[in-house]
Amino acid sequence: MNKFLLAVHVLAAIVAVGPVTVAASMFPPSARKALAEPGDAQALSTVRVLHRICRLYATVGVAVPVFGFATAKNMGVLGDTWLIVSIALTALAAVVLAALVLPRQTALMEGMEESIEEGVGGGGQGAAYAGASGVGPRDTARLAMFTGLFNLLWATVTILMIVRPGSTTGA
Repeated sequence: MNKFLLAVHVLAAIVAVGPVTVAASMFPPSARKALAEPGDAQALSTVRVLHRICRLYATVGVAVPVFGFATAKNMGVLGDTWLIVSIALTALAAVVLAALVLPRQTALMEGMEESIEEGVGGGGQGAAYAGASGVGPRDTARLAMFTGLFNLLWATVTILMIVRPGSTTGA
């Protein structure tokens, strides 16, 4: 049973968390492009798709800790320090995604859509950022920072899961 739970946990992490980290990382540069070219329907469409991927796979990603807890319980390692740290970092990554990344993606996307509806743009980069929506390059930079933090947290959790420092179950 341990091998089955571990396999499902790892597959869930690859299938759910992988797309979120990639799509979330692609969102800020895609949003910058869409902001710089407000008439470009394809650029806005790309931003919408990346946001949809992030939202969907973040929801599917709930399976990762569920199967992780089941695996840890079966292996008898719920009290191990490496696992407790991993759980805390996973929870922090979830908070960063839910409270900082996804809402900022939504705000940027809505701001871009407002700019298009208001007919903003057409006069170079300055005009592209002049809409009432108030979104701009600084917002994409902040989002990139929070996305980087999210990715760093997941990379750290992945390393802890592989190395398992202090584990008596063997690496």
